[in-house]
Amino acid sequence: MNRILISVFGPGLLGISALGMAALGFLWYPPTGATPPGKQEGEWRLLAPVSYENLTIFPVVSASGYDTSAFLTLEDGLSSGEVTVREQGAEVIYRNRDGSRPAVQNYGGPSVNQLVLVNHSKRPLLLLAGELVSGGKQDRVIGKDRIVAPFGEPLPLEVFCVEHGRWSSGSQFNEAKTIVHPSVREQAAVKQKQGDVWAAVTGGSLAPRAANAPAAQVTTTELDAAIQSEAPTQSYSKIYESRRVNSSVETVVNEIQRRFQKETSGLKGERVVGVVVAYGGEVAWSDVFASDGLFNHYWSKLLRSYAVEAVARPTLREKASADDAREFLRRLNGQEQTESEPGVYRWREINEDGLSQIELDALAPKMFTLHRLVLRRTS
Repeated sequence: MNRILISVFGPGLLGISALGMAALGFLWYPPTGATPPGKQEGEWRLLAPVSYENLTIFPVVSASGYDTSAFLTLEDGLSSGEVTVREQGAEVIYRNRDGSRPAVQNYGGPSVNQLVLVNHSKRPLLLLAGELVSGGKQDRVIGKDRIVAPFGEPLPLEVFCVEHGRWSSGSQFNEAKTIVHPSVREQAAVKQKQGDVWAAVTGGSLAPRAANAPAAQVTTTELDAAIQSEAPTQSYSKIYESRRVNSSVETVVNEIQRRFQKETSGLKGERVVGVVVAYGGEVAWSDVFASDGLFNHYWSKLLRSYAVEAVARPTLREKASADDAREFLRRLNGQEQTESEPGVYRWREINEDGLSQIELDALAPKMFTLHRLVLRRTS
C-alpha cells in the first residue's frame, strides 16, 4: 500500500511540540529530499567468512557509524510496556501523557493483515520486516521496515499471519523475540502476499532446488511431521522450535556463533555492523545497520533465522566467494519505489535483475540509513 502517512492519519500523529522533542535531545524535521548519507561500499569491509555445513557468513565491519541510541526496538518496547500491539476492534482505552483521551479511531474489526500499534514512549520505535509478534488471534510478522514516531496515536500496522490454523482469542501480543527466516521474510517484505508467506512457513525454503541437489537437513516431510505432532495450528514458533527441527538449527547456530566470535574479536578501530549470508555457493542475503549497537541487538535473532533457512536448503558444500559477497554491498541500479512519513522515516526499494535492495532512512535526529537489506529473490 503506497502511503504518505501524515495525510492518512492527520496532524495528530505528528502533533508533538518542538519543546517536547527538544527535551529528548533532538528535533523531528521534514525531509529535504536529499539522499541520506548511507555508507558506500567503500566504507564497509568484509572479514574472512565463517562457515558451517552449507551456511557461510561474511562479517561486515566499519570504522564509522551513527548514534542509534535514541531508537526503541520492538522487543524492548513490548517487554517494558512502552509499546502495545492489539487486534483491531479490541476494547482498550489509551490516554495521552496528560491524562486526556485521544480521538477514537475506528479501524473496524479484527483483520488477518492488520493490527493496531501504539508507541507510548518518548523514543521513535524501529520495526523490522519479519519480526514476529506472538498472541492475539494469530501470530503475525511485521510486513515492512518502518519507524513509529513517539507519543503516537493508535496506528494501523500491516502484518502477515504465520499461524494459519488459529483464529481465536489468545494472550495479548507481548513478545518479539523471533525474526522469521529469509524465505518467509522475503515474502512479507517484497512479494507481500499472504498465501506465499504461509507456503514459506510450512515449506521451509522457497529457494529453487536442482533435481540432483542433496537433501536438506530438515526435509519438507520432517516439517510436515513437526506440524502434525507439535504445531497443529501451523505456528511458526512451534514448527521451528519443535524437537524435529530445533536440534539441527541449534547445532548450526552454536557452530557459526563460535567461529563468528573468533573472527570478529580483537578488531581495532572497526566494529561489526552487519553480515552477508550465503547458502552453498550462492550469496543470498545481507543485513547491515547504522551502528554496531543495533546489529548486536538483532544478531542472535538474525543468526537463528539464517540457520533455519540453511537447514531447509540442500546441504551443498560449495563456498561463496568474497567477490560475490561484495556485490551485496554495492548500491543497486533500478527503478526506486518509496514510501514516507514526513519528518519520521523514508522506506526505499530498488530492484535489479534478481536482487532487491530495501533501505530504511531515519529523518531525525539526522538523515541516515538505519537498516539496509539486500536479497536474492527466490521467485
